Amino acid sequence: MQTERYSHGHHESVLRAHTWRTAENSVGYLLPHLRPGASLLDVGAGPGTITVDLARRLAPGRVVGVDASADVVAQAQAHAAAEGVTNVTFATADAYRLDAADGSFDIVHTHQLLQHLARPVDALREFRRVAGPDGLVAAREVDYAGIIIHPHIPALDDWLDLLLRMGRTNGGEPSAGRRLKAWARAAGFADVAVSASTWLFETDEQRAWWGGSWADRALHSSYADHALEQGIADRADLERISAGWHEWAASEDGWLLMPHGEILARG
Repeated sequence: MQTERYSHGHHESVLRAHTWRTAENSVGYLLPHLRPGASLLDVGAGPGTITVDLARRLAPGRVVGVDASADVVAQAQAHAAAEGVTNVTFATADAYRLDAADGSFDIVHTHQLLQHLARPVDALREFRRVAGPDGLVAAREVDYAGIIIHPHIPALDDWLDLLLRMGRTNGGEPSAGRRLKAWARAAGFADVAVSASTWLFETDEQRAWWGGSWADRALHSSYADHALEQGIADRADLERISAGWHEWAASEDGWLLMPHGEILARG
């Protein structure tokens, strides 16, 4: 059985990016299907910013966020408490073996999780079990191979090449977005509605934030650790990639588009 490792890790520079995510900027395809009082399980909830946003929209419905990292679960719990959102709880869990009865949630949601799993179809089957025949499974995944960056900076070509190679060596599929429909059909869903959306970073503020985050991640996060362990980069390569991100962020013409695949699956 193929092993899997989380390529990004939980360094501060990674969580800095993850806490930017909200229901508005990351779950737009699902929002029209939410109704107050519905229950939702968020698998791979991370620091909980999306989960807490969803809980606000579903109140008084029960919302549970789960993640494999106990440290990140604790951060999500603290975020919910700080926001005063009381209809959400968080726990550690295994995406392949959820501690939930068949059909126990109206909605099972995941965002940027399946790309890191060696068995995404098995995970979707588990989400289907928990949602039951009348429930909804919602998933959104980036497609890293489809990223568009301007201006052209060779160091960022290397950044992407390393990201794709290490993600696959770690057991995942960094271009998960284009595969969501196929994975959902393989998992047995009878009805799969497919959509796509993007993240765009181009303003001075957006470039400084995104470029600064990845300049740090290239040197200090699991991205760096795994690249060195796998022998696909050395420290000089990582320093060059970090500098490339600073160069991109400083460019007034800088523009980065990240495509995402999305599914709403039932049955």
